[in-house]
Amino acid sequence: MARICDIYDIINSAAPFDSQLAFDNSGLLVGDRATVVTRALLCLDITREVIDEAAGMNANLIISHHPVIFDPIRSMSSQDPAYLLAKNGIAALCCHTNLDLSPVCGVNAALANRLGLRNIRPEEVFGEDCVLYSGELEQPMAPEEFALHVKRRLSAGAVQLIPGDGMVKRVFMCSGAGGDDYPSHAAMRGGDAYITGEMKHHVALKARKTGLTCVVAGHYETERVFAEYLAAYLKKRVPDTGFLVSQAERPAFDTIV
Repeated sequence: MARICDIYDIINSAAPFDSQLAFDNSGLLVGDRATVVTRALLCLDITREVIDEAAGMNANLIISHHPVIFDPIRSMSSQDPAYLLAKNGIAALCCHTNLDLSPVCGVNAALANRLGLRNIRPEEVFGEDCVLYSGELEQPMAPEEFALHVKRRLSAGAVQLIPGDGMVKRVFMCSGAGGDDYPSHAAMRGGDAYITGEMKHHVALKARKTGLTCVVAGHYETERVFAEYLAAYLKKRVPDTGFLVSQAERPAFDTIV
């Protein structure tokens, strides 16, 4: 079986931890590098439910996208995830902006693949936001058809749509919380559509002026796709270790229809 350091090195070769943005806290945040991994559980956020799930399946490593320790810890209760991880002997390897940036096994690459896009590539990094990716649909779609396509592929309870001026072929995306200027950057680079997880009201008003189709599909929905994608990547390289995708985690919001 692999050690945590072996799994760290595999991820590091495809999504270097030193590429993380300045505000980030990616890396091995709980546990020891030399620990032999019995099973690893992948999730977006390390919550009490996910920790219970990991303990119940004898997993001693959780690989998450969002860091379980982000801001400096000034106090800790017995219900805090970091405390519960240590109590249960479970390590936490958190891959945040380094995974956003990776074209090999990253979050945006996973999102593009889930949407069935081709010619996927990173476009450019602007300031200290996530990277902007692009890809192409096999066949053009009308804005409403494209929004429903995104909803189905991401199993989203609902999506928000700004219908653009034409058919959608070339798609730009930034999973999670997209940058404020990303819709205009996508429009200037010849995009037909832009997908993200969150969009502020004033950004949506600006986006309407670009003629770009914009689909806001949820932070959780646009990023949870990474877990299955990264698990498959790791299974090929560490076949004797189990990499499982969490079934216990849930989005922060409930969708009321």
